Amino acid sequence: MRSADLIRLLVLAAIWGASFLFMRIVAPVLGALWTAEIRVAVAGLAMLGFMLLMKRGMNFRAHWKQYLVLGTMNSALPFALFSYAALTLPAGYSAILNATSPLWGALVGAAVLGETLTPRKIAGLVTGVVGVAFLVRLGPAQFSPEVLLAALACVSAALCYGIAGAYSKKKSSGIAPPLMATGSQLGAALVLLPFLPLSPIRGEVTPFVMLITLLLALLCSAVAYFIYFRLIADVGPTKALTVTFLIPLFALVWGTLFLGEAINLNTVIGCGMVVLATWLVVFQPVQAVAKEA
Repeated sequence: MRSADLIRLLVLAAIWGASFLFMRIVAPVLGALWTAEIRVAVAGLAMLGFMLLMKRGMNFRAHWKQYLVLGTMNSALPFALFSYAALTLPAGYSAILNATSPLWGALVGAAVLGETLTPRKIAGLVTGVVGVAFLVRLGPAQFSPEVLLAALACVSAALCYGIAGAYSKKKSSGIAPPLMATGSQLGAALVLLPFLPLSPIRGEVTPFVMLITLLLALLCSAVAYFIYFRLIADVGPTKALTVTFLIPLFALVWGTLFLGEAINLNTVIGCGMVVLATWLVVFQPVQAVAKEA
């Protein structure tokens, strides 16, 4: 990996790690649904403006269904669920639970796409489940029904990412990634719009909250997606996925520095188990990859 690609990888991990910090600040004020809606709507419009500037056609008539479905599963539901979890869980918790996405992707891929669940993948799934249970039960956040419910919301969001990955492989692989990223953000905004009355604004919307909300949308969605797709083009999807290992580390650091969130030994153990589980699932031996192909 070139130094420029490594820098992009670290910047992307830092940005996506910060998204959990930003949700922790914004969600208690705007509520879960408004936080998710503003994030996808502002990001989608900004990305659409960029696509128009680059004279790239979105082909809404041909691809509207894929935009709506992927927008729902890859943005609308996960962002709303993570925003809900941000009302209770420290930023680092949510980021660690987000790192289980490849584990659920392996299960969904086996169920929907007929991919093989190798012993290595099964070991990864078991390790990940144990790591999540360890973190939720023994981490610095005091265990309670609210903490458990928030953790389940994060796991459900990670499952949504797994479903979105399988759907993308099956139904939208022919759509250029920048178009899919832009269209899915706009689709997510449309999906969330009717539900906004169910989530009234919870607090005072100060200029600081507005700034953090814009950063969440423009930096953590619009800019981050374009960096991610550039990485995929330059180093391939497998190496680009290594960002998954770094996001929890940055989220833990940002949460500690800016929100005073606690990190103890149990946090490190739980995070380590989830990262190990993700590595076992994502990086298969060459022989196993050849057999699956």
